[in-house]
Amino acid sequence: MNKEKAIPKSDYDQVTFRTLLYFFIPLGLSASLVTISHVIINSTLARAPEPAVVIASYSVAMSLFGLLERCAVILRQTCSTLVRDKISYKLMKNATLYVLSAIFLLSLILAYSPLGKGFFSVLLGVSDRMLEPTLNAYRVLMFVTIFSGIRCLYQGVIISNLKTKWLTIGMFVRLIIMAFLAWLLLRNGWVNHGYIGAYIFLAGMAIEALVSVLEGRLIVRELPQKKEEHRIFQQSQIFRFYSPLMVASLIAVSVTPTINAVLGWSTKAEIAIASYAVALSVVHLLNSIASYIHQIVINFYQQDQRSVIRFTVIMSLIPSLMLTVFAYSPVGVWIFQHIIGVSGELLDHSILALRFFVLFTLCFPWIDFANGILMIRNKTKVMSFSQTGNVVAAVTALFILIYVFPSGGGSIGALAQSIGFLIELIILLLFLNATSENPKWMKFLKVFTRRKKAYVN
Repeated sequence: MNKEKAIPKSDYDQVTFRTLLYFFIPLGLSASLVTISHVIINSTLARAPEPAVVIASYSVAMSLFGLLERCAVILRQTCSTLVRDKISYKLMKNATLYVLSAIFLLSLILAYSPLGKGFFSVLLGVSDRMLEPTLNAYRVLMFVTIFSGIRCLYQGVIISNLKTKWLTIGMFVRLIIMAFLAWLLLRNGWVNHGYIGAYIFLAGMAIEALVSVLEGRLIVRELPQKKEEHRIFQQSQIFRFYSPLMVASLIAVSVTPTINAVLGWSTKAEIAIASYAVALSVVHLLNSIASYIHQIVINFYQQDQRSVIRFTVIMSLIPSLMLTVFAYSPVGVWIFQHIIGVSGELLDHSILALRFFVLFTLCFPWIDFANGILMIRNKTKVMSFSQTGNVVAAVTALFILIYVFPSGGGSIGALAQSIGFLIELIILLLFLNATSENPKWMKFLKVFTRRKKAYVN
């Protein structure tokens, strides 16, 4: 598993573009639909008697939830990479139990002990008035993490067996349940606390987990007891793969809060933080299209390297092209004004921040591609170094930019984060080039043009 297998020339064309597209579209669609579930919750809480307090308590609780859920979400990549038979599935299932138990124990401590109150009030700056509503919301959200982890375990099995349509089906069912529950709560006038949003989220995640479990268990029954070529037979192998992914994810989480904190020192702090947040939300939506490139690599790269590289070239351009249209044409202004609802100075700064995120969207798909190769080589430790490089470069650039251009607004955060992603990509490419059996693998444009002839003929 350390290096990708050399693929005979005769095997290069065995994976068609249509096959990759059918596998990838449900994944990209389900990632994009995730944003809608949060829109449902936020729009519901906005209709509360005191929307500012309700939304704020839910949002702060979500910040801690997002940190711990990262540890659960990467179970999906771990499972899709390592589970190929019933033995490896059992090991993965045990690892999931250990991880989720540890997360739940930590969540209980934070939710019901003075340590949690100190975390929210001291580290996150929650006021005395907001502290109890925030804790109440988190006491519900900690159960969402458990269902999210169970969902990701079985989604990993579903993805590795190429039945990705079930991720989209699960997400659609989740959205329907959440929308219905939100309507029911609003109709009865029960939306008066931040934990209401957490309950809506919990119901949706539980339903999505149920769909994943039902389909995933059917697939597990069909798995062979022991696949001859598969070398996963010890619990330690699962954790050697998982642990670096977890560390890398936790490192990555630190970037956005750091940027928000430093932007607070800018000339117009509120405009800077808000414009950065608005632009970043659009970027996340567009990048979600390419957020499963690593699954294409995990499932098809060893089978047909050239097709995967060609597919990545095409898919990597979509977010950047769309973002360029939004940032440099009246389309973006219309979207910000009429859909997102920003105007005036905030609109100007949001558009400017969006322009500096173009580099971000160019790098993101190729980082995901490189991370996929690291996963199939079982070299996930490298991701901790590349993420560290990202954070160090972004924070360094951030401090320099805030000193040189204190009135730069959200564009400072956008440029700093883009620089961080560029450095991360460079680190990954240098490592892969140094360890690859064929260092010329990065010359994907040459491969792309070479493949073109075959399609023309």
